[in-house]
Amino acid sequence: MKVSRAGIMIGISCAAALAAVVLASQWMQARTGLGTSRIAVAATDINLGTRLTADMVKLAEWPAGSVPAGAFVDLGKLDTRVTRLAVQRGEPLLESKLALPGATGGLSAVVGEGRRAMTVRVNDVVGVAGFALPGNYVDILVSTQAEKPTGDHADRSVSKLVLERILVLAVAQEASQNDTRPKVVNAVTLEVTPEQAEKLDLARSVGQLSLVLRNQIDMTPATTTGATKQTLLSGAKAAPEATRPGKAGPPAPAARKVETRPGTSARARQCGEVMTASGRITQCY
Repeated sequence: MKVSRAGIMIGISCAAALAAVVLASQWMQARTGLGTSRIAVAATDINLGTRLTADMVKLAEWPAGSVPAGAFVDLGKLDTRVTRLAVQRGEPLLESKLALPGATGGLSAVVGEGRRAMTVRVNDVVGVAGFALPGNYVDILVSTQAEKPTGDHADRSVSKLVLERILVLAVAQEASQNDTRPKVVNAVTLEVTPEQAEKLDLARSVGQLSLVLRNQIDMTPATTTGATKQTLLSGAKAAPEATRPGKAGPPAPAARKVETRPGTSARARQCGEVMTASGRITQCY
């Protein structure tokens, strides 16, 4: 009888311990988010504008509490989709990084809805020494001649920012955002709206374009009025002519007018002081 009671107590203790372990494990998983889900990630580095194939994607374990919005759990839904952004190996494939279904790939799939891709010719100076790379934002500066009235021969050179925060889609024929090394190229493709495309086309026909590289997170618009030759040199003033040594002597004594006494000549006499060896004398004439 004693043995039976002991066995029962041991069994109850083991069951209680097992239940405690299970409950503790569930509580820790709920608290630390150790539960996982399988989502689609890139199996290799993928450039923007690439049509996805089966060997480019795979399912990977991901913390259930940190699954990003737009993630895919079915690889079949990624078949023939095109990437809008470059994706690194192991990075989740999200709907926001893909072009709309039916896109054929290439640079056209990268262009945002309602926007256009436009290419402008640049050189090593205009292209910011090759540091304007795909994914960067630039401002467009044009240097031209302002309109002037007939007969006005004044210099009307003007430089003005005409477009701000323009996305660089590609340099030459390369659209990869993975390489950050500067590339000196002869053409840059920009993403613009139709209105910006009109301004850009006019700007390159009337003057010389320059790209101005800007901070990626800088959203502050510029409030400049443009620079002209007059405003550029407005702070310069002619220096006063220096007096050469030995040229100017001591200032001559000022002549003073002396009133005539009654009964003398009506003409007022002019008098002046003259320094002599014997002292200062006054001479009138």
